[in-house]
Amino acid sequence: MNANLNELRAKISEHRAKKRGRTWLHVREGIIETGLLAAALSSIAITLGIVFILCWESVGFFKEVSLTQFFFDTQWTPLFDPPHYGILPLLSGTLMTTFVAMCVALPLGTITAIYLSEFAAPWVREFVKPMLELLSAVPTVVYGYFALYLVAPLMQNIIPNLPASCMLTAGIVMGIMIIPYVSSLSEDAMRAVPMLLREGAYALGANRIRTALTVVFPAATSGIGAAYILGLSRAIGETMIVAIAGGMQPKLSIDPRDPAMTVTAYIVQVSQGDLPHGSIGYKTIFAAGLTLFVMTLVFNLIGHYLKKRYREAY
Repeated sequence: MNANLNELRAKISEHRAKKRGRTWLHVREGIIETGLLAAALSSIAITLGIVFILCWESVGFFKEVSLTQFFFDTQWTPLFDPPHYGILPLLSGTLMTTFVAMCVALPLGTITAIYLSEFAAPWVREFVKPMLELLSAVPTVVYGYFALYLVAPLMQNIIPNLPASCMLTAGIVMGIMIIPYVSSLSEDAMRAVPMLLREGAYALGANRIRTALTVVFPAATSGIGAAYILGLSRAIGETMIVAIAGGMQPKLSIDPRDPAMTVTAYIVQVSQGDLPHGSIGYKTIFAAGLTLFVMTLVFNLIGHYLKKRYREAY
């Protein structure tokens, strides 16, 4: 009788212990879920706060400057008399330096990714990939002086009469800077392609390079496209390289040999504190920042659409 009673008590204690364990597990899961939700909501709140500040300050600017003048005037001289508020010179500088950067980063980054994913030995990949990713840890101000004191003289030896500071020099160094973003993410996307696809191509008689270009690369297009969009957004938002090596001249030109000013470089110039807070000149940085934000958003939406489309295709 006592044995049965002790056994019953032991089972009840075990059941209570399991129940307490399950309760504490649910509590911990609830705390973790709440923390993750708070982190997600905080990122959304920060983004909305940035958008609100840009829009709120830009409203005051557009009360004094018409949209027609802002988007179609070919001069950007808000700090001179008479002032001009045409954003086109800044946009042309931003887009041209970004174009040059992508012409450098996309082919080099893609070729590097294909080599690391399909041809490199494991020890080579383990050594080269971290070395490439170290490039993204270099401060951009270092890249700026690298462009000014090393790349610019080399380019002047190749192209006579090239200014020391121009869109071409800044764009080339920006492309070097974003190679790790393109190569690392593209290589991860290609490594994620199932081995069965490669083996099927080999079984049909394809060699390694043909398999890489006609099977692996198309299958990884979704991830590679995301890498391209990340590199593009990084180039559009770059500040220090174009501020140091771009020329800082708001000039409407599509010739990469000309000096120019980008949207981010102008924001750096005005943010140094020379203009009183609340003045029309000070508000130009918010209008320019809002324009840059919309540009980046459009490119990301296009990238999201292309990624979704290729993901459905493959």
